[in-house]
Amino acid sequence: MSLSFMDTAAAWVRMAEPTSSRIDEEALRSKQVITVVLDKASLETVKMKSGQYCLLSCDDHQAMMKKGGKNPADYRPDILHQELLALLDSPLNKVGKLKVYIHSASNVLIEVNPKCRIPRTYKRFAGLMVQLLHKLKVRSADGKATLLKVIKNPITRHLPAGCKCYGFSVQGTLYNPSSLACALPEDKPIVFVLGAMAAGHITVNDHPYVEEMVSVSDFPLSGATAINRLLGAIEDYWGIL
Repeated sequence: MSLSFMDTAAAWVRMAEPTSSRIDEEALRSKQVITVVLDKASLETVKMKSGQYCLLSCDDHQAMMKKGGKNPADYRPDILHQELLALLDSPLNKVGKLKVYIHSASNVLIEVNPKCRIPRTYKRFAGLMVQLLHKLKVRSADGKATLLKVIKNPITRHLPAGCKCYGFSVQGTLYNPSSLACALPEDKPIVFVLGAMAAGHITVNDHPYVEEMVSVSDFPLSGATAINRLLGAIEDYWGIL
């Protein structure tokens, strides 16, 4: 991505506009903010012959990967794009009850402002991620807010104290999404850890702070589909339309 394109991509990242609400704000105020960690995201830049930097992707750089002995299946930043859209576009986020972090496969930790509006197209998203990885932060168009920023590891230093943490895997304990929403504790913060990779699972070995491994389907689901099922059930249980 050229610098000019990255600047253009950044210009498309803006603060989400406030909307009117018919939600029972008093009841919602008592609900805990849910923290979501998107783990093992593919975020690696590569310098092209033109001198421009690009986000490494299996669709665009297969020949380069094969030459370098990399497995193209490990480079799917489009999965992260889909998951971020599902999270940040959700009604749960729009009422201020969602906090998102990204942890990359190369151990880069990123904090996402809940009011960030991610670009709709992958091309602009890729340009934005290149800018973030090189400049370590992305600000809103008016410069008043930091929408994305690289922060210090480990993730545990940023999780709320006393939280209940769930890891998501098809191998976890199977829950109907509605039943899981009802079973979530109301007296402590909640953390969900979901994968942002094409293959593999979230494991307790990688995340010792995870207390329970769960699944919301009999079938392997894409990350975005799992997020939609999960958040939709919570929104329904909390009365968020």
